Amino acid sequence: MVIIIIVAAVVGGKLFVFFEDPTRYWNDPLALFRNFNTGFVFYGSLVLAIPALLLFVRAAKIPMLPMLDVIAVTACIAHGFGRLGCFMAGCCYGLPHTGWTSVTFTNPRSSAEPLHTPLHPAQLYDAFSIFTIMAILLFLSKRKQFHGQVFLVYVMLYAIGRSVVETFRGDVERGFLIENVLSNSQFISGLLFAGAFYFYLKLRKSAKAAL
Repeated sequence: MVIIIIVAAVVGGKLFVFFEDPTRYWNDPLALFRNFNTGFVFYGSLVLAIPALLLFVRAAKIPMLPMLDVIAVTACIAHGFGRLGCFMAGCCYGLPHTGWTSVTFTNPRSSAEPLHTPLHPAQLYDAFSIFTIMAILLFLSKRKQFHGQVFLVYVMLYAIGRSVVETFRGDVERGFLIENVLSNSQFISGLLFAGAFYFYLKLRKSAKAAL
């Protein structure tokens, strides 16, 4: 299962990089694979990893919704430390900012732009959001009312947190659906929140009907 999730996450992460600048990568497909250890989009990994996971648990005859609840917490661990890695690499950097939270990247190998300029540590904002969500999920997991609740809460909370963090992001190459108003990630966040909210209400209704 782990191998399948990793492969799906890598493929999905790279696929969404393509969508950030289709013209560039259509004309130069090999650009996706240069410096293969960089250039991934989390939402691409998530969107492809979830159906891959669902296909696996179905084939293995593992209860789907309880497994998703477990995966939600472990995903927070992996994603939270991943964002710390983004901070160390300088990618996913924030907008210029001179407040007390600002961070200045100086190493020429850093992906942050511009160097020697105080920036919002957007990566740390996201990591803090993710680890906070994990704490909420751990609290909820012992009190959940139906299977799948923890996973759906994870999706909804992360969608909200990511949309907020996006307002501090400075790496504009990730793309905007509406220039400087709605980023691609915020649009995807909205879709994921709406889908998770729909299934949350549906599963909660089914759980109450079963009582």
